[in-house]
Amino acid sequence: MGVAEVIPGVSGGTIAFITGIYERLLNCIKAVNPSLIGTYKSDGVKGVWAAIDGSFLAKLLGGMLMGIIVGVFGVTYLLDKYPTPVWGFFFGLIIASSIYIAKQIPSWSMGKWIALVIGFTIAFGITLISPAEGSDNLFMVFIAGTIAISALILPGISGSFMLLLMGMYTIIVSAARSLLADHDMASLTLLVVFALGCLVGLTGFSRVLTWMLKEYKYITFAVLTGFMLGSLNKIWPWRNITEVMDKESGVVTKLFESKDALALPVDSFKILTEANVLPMAYEMGSPLTMVTLASAIVGFISVFLLERANQSN
Repeated sequence: MGVAEVIPGVSGGTIAFITGIYERLLNCIKAVNPSLIGTYKSDGVKGVWAAIDGSFLAKLLGGMLMGIIVGVFGVTYLLDKYPTPVWGFFFGLIIASSIYIAKQIPSWSMGKWIALVIGFTIAFGITLISPAEGSDNLFMVFIAGTIAISALILPGISGSFMLLLMGMYTIIVSAARSLLADHDMASLTLLVVFALGCLVGLTGFSRVLTWMLKEYKYITFAVLTGFMLGSLNKIWPWRNITEVMDKESGVVTKLFESKDALALPVDSFKILTEANVLPMAYEMGSPLTMVTLASAIVGFISVFLLERANQSN
């Protein structure tokens, strides 16, 4: 999950689902509520630890931290040097993940097919939306945090990508930079409001998902399958950059030739829009077609290896 969160367009929720911990994770998040105060008064720290499934959370967060470190120093390097094989791996992984979730549904009715189409349409539509202009209004910052963190726990939808669509990515990142570099208190206020939005979104949306999985389990699975299939448009390995944004100024530039993006400093711009192409039309470097296809097969197989490992446990 930590590695996935470093990859734009890939959701940690997808990894949680295929490793069989999704519902347990939602229940842990749901357990973080004001009732823990009463639990602490009656049973102390031990009671709170048990209520939130603390051992599980500690292992998960520790693994995520390691994954983020690996992602920052390893996967981002591979994305820079060999982007198509990396995207190919995740493309294969998400195709297999959607099959894995669909297999959990014992029978497909018209309602489930409709739910799948709805999920697909929402996720695919999100990948096509042009980024909006952001605002540092604190209410909008709060809403951005709520939406971004909610997307984070949905398989197939990336929280960082949602921030980008809302035009809030640059605002949040710039605020974090200002706080660390200049100790700007206005930035601290903005980040605190954003964090509160994340907290509300995480605790609230986890309850919605938990309820849906309890009351409408297979309809929810169908929607999540659609989310994953729809997100494939964002993860297609061969994509030419068509529009970028300067991270500092927020200025948007349209590119007439995608290869022009190769001349831009990687740390100074954020990719806004891309066009999916066939390998022979890829302009961002060598398409590495066979290596990418092999990576996609490895990603595909890895899901079913994880499934078999879960069954053996």
